[in-house]
Amino acid sequence: MMLSPDQTETDLSWTQSDTDSVLCGSDIKASCLSSDVEMEEKSGNNNRSLGGGGHHHHHQPPLSREEKRRRRRATAKYRSAHATRERIRVEAFNVAFAELRKLLPTLPPDKKLSKIEILRLAICYISYLNHVLDV
Repeated sequence: MMLSPDQTETDLSWTQSDTDSVLCGSDIKASCLSSDVEMEEKSGNNNRSLGGGGHHHHHQPPLSREEKRRRRRATAKYRSAHATRERIRVEAFNVAFAELRKLLPTLPPDKKLSKIEILRLAICYISYLNHVLDV
């Protein structure tokens, strides 16, 4: 709540509803945000052009590499592209497991195996083939 220059704090009369609205989290955020905007507009420290003149720049320290990365990764375009790349990667991974699975002898031949079972069976089969070649 902003006081006018001719208004003193003793002029304010607080009611229970005023206290409740101040204590509510969303009202506090909204109040703080509007107060920040009011203060920036009064001090002239906003990033928007205020018509008919030059631009007012609020100088911020340069962003760290990590902060730049976080901001870039927060964009919807980046997230969408990342999700697409991840789907392609997982699909290629699953195709490779399926091809490996076809090369392994099991009974029955079409027995469903988990990825870890495929890897363990591949290790055993390669070991067996090495043993056969060594004899």
